[in-house]
Amino acid sequence: MPHAQSTKRQDRHEPHRLETDRFAPATRKRLSAPALRTFLAIADLWGLNEEQRLLVLGYPSRSTYHNWAKQAREHGAFTLDVDTLIRISAVLGIHQALGILFPDERLGVAWLRTPHEALVFGGHPPLDVLTSGTQDGLMTVRRFLDAARGGIYMHPNILDETFTPYEDGDIVFR
Repeated sequence: MPHAQSTKRQDRHEPHRLETDRFAPATRKRLSAPALRTFLAIADLWGLNEEQRLLVLGYPSRSTYHNWAKQAREHGAFTLDVDTLIRISAVLGIHQALGILFPDERLGVAWLRTPHEALVFGGHPPLDVLTSGTQDGLMTVRRFLDAARGGIYMHPNILDETFTPYEDGDIVFR
């Protein structure tokens, strides 16, 4: 029996070990260049200016940002901090959600730039919240889009506007 207890105790602590491995310097170094390259491509697609890019990344100095960008483009090695990688991860999630919710990238970008009446946006464009400089702003937009993907109400998009409701005869039981 003592062996079963020690196994149970190890299992209980296992997630904590995995959690720390995720933030280990070697892991962050491996992810940093590809993550930043992807961020730069999305920032280009969204039309973010340099100030907005800095805000999204947590406001590193301009020289640090340009050094990261140069290293990333040249496939160099550098290590981003955990906060910056979490921010980039949020951007990737937002980009993915926009790709699922909108049939065209331009429509997703337009949604980011259009004032929105949802309480979390308060009549401002989601891009304003996203580029507020806080990790919370990024996560707010990501959570909103994840909820929309999950079926929680979001203002209808072009696909919804052309949707024809199902009739009883359209439903087939077998």
